[in-house]
Amino acid sequence: MEKQVLESSEERTFQYQDSLPPLPVPPLDESLSKYLDSVKPFLNQEEYQRTEDIVKRFENGIGKELHQKLLERAKTRRNWLEDWWLNVAYLDLRISTQINCNMGGPGPYIEHCWPPKEGTQIERACVNIWHTLKYWELLREEKAPIERSGNAVLDMSQFRMLFNTCKVPGITRDSLCNYFKTVTEGECPSHLVVLCRGRVFAFDAVHEGNMLTPPELSRQLTFIQRRCDSEPDGPGLPALTSNERTKWAEIREYLISLDPKNLAHLEKIQQSLFVVSLDDSSPHATPEDYTEITRLGLAGDPTVRWGDKSYNSIFFSNGTSSAFCDHSPFDAMALITMLSSAEQKIIENEGKWKGSDKVRDIPCPEELVFTVDQKIINEIERTKEMYYEKVSDLQLACYAFTSFGKALIKKRKLHPDTFVQLALQLAYYKCHGRPGCCYETAMTRRFYHGRTETIRPCTMEAVEWCKSMLDHSATNYERLQLMHAAFAKHNRMRKDCENGRGFDRHLLGLLLIAQEQGLPVPELFEDPAFTASGGGGNFVLSTSLTGYTRFSGCAVPMVHHGYGFFYAIRDDRRKETDRLQPLEQQLGGSLPGLTAAAAPWDTSRSGIFPQHNYSPLKLLFPSRCCLIFGKKTHHTQDKIHLPATLQPLAARATRAFYAFSVGLRTSMEQQREKSSTAICLCKMRYV
Repeated sequence: MEKQVLESSEERTFQYQDSLPPLPVPPLDESLSKYLDSVKPFLNQEEYQRTEDIVKRFENGIGKELHQKLLERAKTRRNWLEDWWLNVAYLDLRISTQINCNMGGPGPYIEHCWPPKEGTQIERACVNIWHTLKYWELLREEKAPIERSGNAVLDMSQFRMLFNTCKVPGITRDSLCNYFKTVTEGECPSHLVVLCRGRVFAFDAVHEGNMLTPPELSRQLTFIQRRCDSEPDGPGLPALTSNERTKWAEIREYLISLDPKNLAHLEKIQQSLFVVSLDDSSPHATPEDYTEITRLGLAGDPTVRWGDKSYNSIFFSNGTSSAFCDHSPFDAMALITMLSSAEQKIIENEGKWKGSDKVRDIPCPEELVFTVDQKIINEIERTKEMYYEKVSDLQLACYAFTSFGKALIKKRKLHPDTFVQLALQLAYYKCHGRPGCCYETAMTRRFYHGRTETIRPCTMEAVEWCKSMLDHSATNYERLQLMHAAFAKHNRMRKDCENGRGFDRHLLGLLLIAQEQGLPVPELFEDPAFTASGGGGNFVLSTSLTGYTRFSGCAVPMVHHGYGFFYAIRDDRRKETDRLQPLEQQLGGSLPGLTAAAAPWDTSRSGIFPQHNYSPLKLLFPSRCCLIFGKKTHHTQDKIHLPATLQPLAARATRAFYAFSVGLRTSMEQQREKSSTAICLCKMRYV
């Protein structure tokens, strides 16, 4: 789904919230029919017959009763899923959510205004922070544009959670605290928290009714940086947020018991606009290679990340940056909208501050000095050790595929997102020799407080097409017909999910109703087919389109043996060639582009794709290992060395993507579209 943003100053950001339709409950027979269709690729005939019998018993028995109770719940709530989803998907988790659930992604500023350069950390951070604060101001004044899909207004409630929001650990369940208010609703906290070398500082971003300018922000950040340079590092208390949730809740309670000031400091962090992280790392980065920025953004120094905060804006010493966010308050598209808005202003001003250099007499930043004892110090060290042990398993590569993108695919009358999803199915099938149960995010923001629904891209139509691509006796005409059938099926599923007619959230609701009623778990959810097809969070492929902007991001996979695949699909880039930095020009003008498919380096070919100048595809693998593309520029190949465990998938995925793109070759050669896609594939290794 492509969003349209209404540029009307007459509308208020949140004015349509009360008129949005409630989240519907789909018909039971429809959801069960779709569920049966989704399990077919993973079952033989006998297994399918057994599952079909289980579903029929469910539909005619306990399922009917549970569905009726769900309908009754929906009558009393505008979104029957909202509270359940927040708790089950996020707040009830007892694992480290910072490691396993948070999302993040690199800033794309190196593509235009800000190539990596030492000594620019503070200057760029201040410009970036100022434009971010301006977006907060737009939200406060309800002047941020309302998003639409076609003519349908989208729910904007997640934008209230971008700022002044923090998760607080609990013994059995966390809580989510939001302090944001619009101007008409009242006063709103306006201070920032800055983390630097294990120390915590705070200062107000508004002075005497006016926002601090970049020169004034620079004065504050420089004060903090110089102080940290001249004094010992702090205890690194923010690292505790990376702990398992119950353990962190216990430590937090103990910390508060040591000194009442500790609670005041914690609440100040919770209420802050967002966290600014000054990270001493200097990640390598080019417009085609975001690997290091992404890795450090997701799994960098835990003493300068507050893992429970809705938004950590991380600035590295060489002027590159990354975002790192708690996932519970919002989904990625709200964050990307904010980041893209700020980026556009940065571009318009050529990455510079063009206002007054005057610095008012403003209070110096306050250091939040926690009272700690040896027990807390030991817990911090233990938590850091555990954190680094877990994230050391992260192998990640993040590259751009620029040979063609959204423009070319749409000219072939194909949906770009479906193109990526089918290419991924083919890559997985070629690598593993079987279908891969797959989760793709669909937004349900057409409805009140809607968040997501599950698209299951591994359909029988997709499997039949994958088989045809590996069948040497199949004709291209047969493959084309099967491909169009797979496209049509995926497009229908996406439309159904966006319109509240998916089935995964419906099944979840029925299960939770049974649990609340103290009933036994229905047989449907204990059937092996339910897990084999991905139900219960067991999808081997966890995927998401992060939009059509320069921003991309990622999170870890759902299961240890699975993959996380995240991609941003870019428009035609030819018009921006004139604004490229020298480094980009030396790379042949290749820019991150259309996230096309999981198609890493093919070790069996001398070139990546014959006759074409293919640049790397941006891939991240969960477990986190990543697949990457090789790069062929000016008849030279940049070989990127993959872990041995990844090379087979890389090779097969490359051949899969090549086979998929053969039909587009003539058009590509004629038009040489320079659209782009950014793809992240993550995979966790457990040895």
